[in-house]
Amino acid sequence: MARNGARVSAVIKRMAKRLTYKSAGVDIDLKERLIPLIGRLARRTAGPGVLAGVGGFGALFDLGAAAQLRAPVLVAGTDGVGTKLKIAFATGRHDTIGIDCVAMCVNDIICHNARPLFFLDYIGSGKLDSRVALAIVEGIARGCKMAGMALVGGETAQLPGMYAAGEYDLAGFAVGLADRAKIPNPAAISAGDALIGIASSGLHSNGYSLARKVLLEVGKLKLSKRIAGLGCTLGEELLRPTKIYAQAAIELFERFPIRGLANITGGGVIENLPRVMPPKLRAAIRRGSWPRQPIFDLIARIGRIEQAEMDRTFNNGIGMIAIAPADHADAVVRHLRRRKYSAFLIGEVQRGPRGVAFA
Repeated sequence: MARNGARVSAVIKRMAKRLTYKSAGVDIDLKERLIPLIGRLARRTAGPGVLAGVGGFGALFDLGAAAQLRAPVLVAGTDGVGTKLKIAFATGRHDTIGIDCVAMCVNDIICHNARPLFFLDYIGSGKLDSRVALAIVEGIARGCKMAGMALVGGETAQLPGMYAAGEYDLAGFAVGLADRAKIPNPAAISAGDALIGIASSGLHSNGYSLARKVLLEVGKLKLSKRIAGLGCTLGEELLRPTKIYAQAAIELFERFPIRGLANITGGGVIENLPRVMPPKLRAAIRRGSWPRQPIFDLIARIGRIEQAEMDRTFNNGIGMIAIAPADHADAVVRHLRRRKYSAFLIGEVQRGPRGVAFA
C-alpha cells in the first residue's frame, strides 16, 4: 500500500508541474497585451478631470476640474446589454454592442440633469478573444465620445466554464455630476404640461428575448435576410445601436424649463414615464402622434402580439420623453429638430392616478 501511495503521489506531482493558469483557461499574457491597446482607446475619450485611468487599481477623477457647482451631486447608473448580445454572437459582429452598453447607462443618469463624467465597463467571458474584446471596447470608446464622457477603466474577466464558447457578458457603470438645485423635481410637474417624445433608433437594447423568439423562432427569419420593410438585413436592424441622448438632454435642461425627463427603456412608456411623475397626475398619450419604426410592426404581426404587450415591452419608437410647460412645447420640438433629433408632441399631463393612458 505504501508503494502504491508513493506512485500516486509521484504521478500527481508530475501532473501538477505541467498545470498552469493558462492550461486552466485563463491567459494572463493575452490580457496584459490588451491593456495598452485598451488604454490607447480610453485616452481618446479623456477629459481634463481624468488623473489616472486604465492600468491602475482604480481610476482617479478630479471633480474640481469637471465643474464648479454650488451643491454638486454625483449621479451613478449601471446596466447591461441583455440578450441583444445573442445577436452579436450569431452574426460575429461586436463593434457596436459597446455603444449600447454606454447608452443603457448614460441615458438613465441624464434624466437627473447630470452631465456625464466617466464610464467603466465589465466584460466577462469563458475564453478571452482579443479581436472580440478590442471590438467591444472600440464601441464603448465611441459611445463615450458621443456622450461626452471619459472611459476610465474596466475589467476583462476570464471565467472558464461560466459561458458557452464564443459568448460573453457586458455591463457598464456611468457617473455624472448634477447641481442639486437643478435636479428635476416631480412636484414641479403640473396638469397641462406637455409631453415631448424624442424618437428612438429602433429596439435599442430592450425586449430582445421576445423579439428573438418572435422573429427567429416563430417567424424563422434569418439574420442575414434582407427585409424589404426594414431596408437592411434583420441582423443589421437588430444590432442598430441604442441612441445616446446626452447632448440633447444637456441642451434641453440649459435652455428650457424641463420639469421631467424619462428614459423609455425596459418596460416601455407604461413603466418608465410614471417614474418621474408625482402622485395624482397621469400621462395622456395620443397614439399615432409619432411614426413607429417598421421593426415594431414586424414583431407585432409575426408574433400576433397585443398592443398592451407591445406597450410594456418595447419603446415603440420613442426613446426619451421630456415634460415641459405647454407654452414651451413648440420651442422644445423645434430646437430638437434643428439638432437632428426627431421630436413630437405626443400628449399632456392630466389629473388622475399616476400612470399612462393611451388615446
